[in-house]
Amino acid sequence: MTSLSIWFGRLLVLVGIVGYAYGMTQGNASLTALIPAVFGLLLMLMGHLGQRSEGARKHFMHVAVLIGLIGFVVPAWRLISKFDGFTASAAHISQLLMAVFCLLFVIFSIRSFVNARRG
Repeated sequence: MTSLSIWFGRLLVLVGIVGYAYGMTQGNASLTALIPAVFGLLLMLMGHLGQRSEGARKHFMHVAVLIGLIGFVVPAWRLISKFDGFTASAAHISQLLMAVFCLLFVIFSIRSFVNARRG
């Protein structure tokens, strides 16, 4: 589970960096393009802390799932609210990728929690 958090964190950091770099090439870079990277860094931090502390791993992974859930709900809500005017802009694609990656992380995490409970 900790490695899952780290890998999804890396994906989100990549989305943030690519989005910011694209904005720089277009001459309109915004720090908001790095929001996925911030969520990714938080997921990676929770994963690394979970690997370090066996006793607190469960707590760190629950915090990681909460971060992932927020990382899904916020961009998904923004995309739904702008659904009638959706364009394939870099900002919308970045929000879509962040929402999808965070949703997948939450789904895989819940599956892992259920399997751990059964085992």
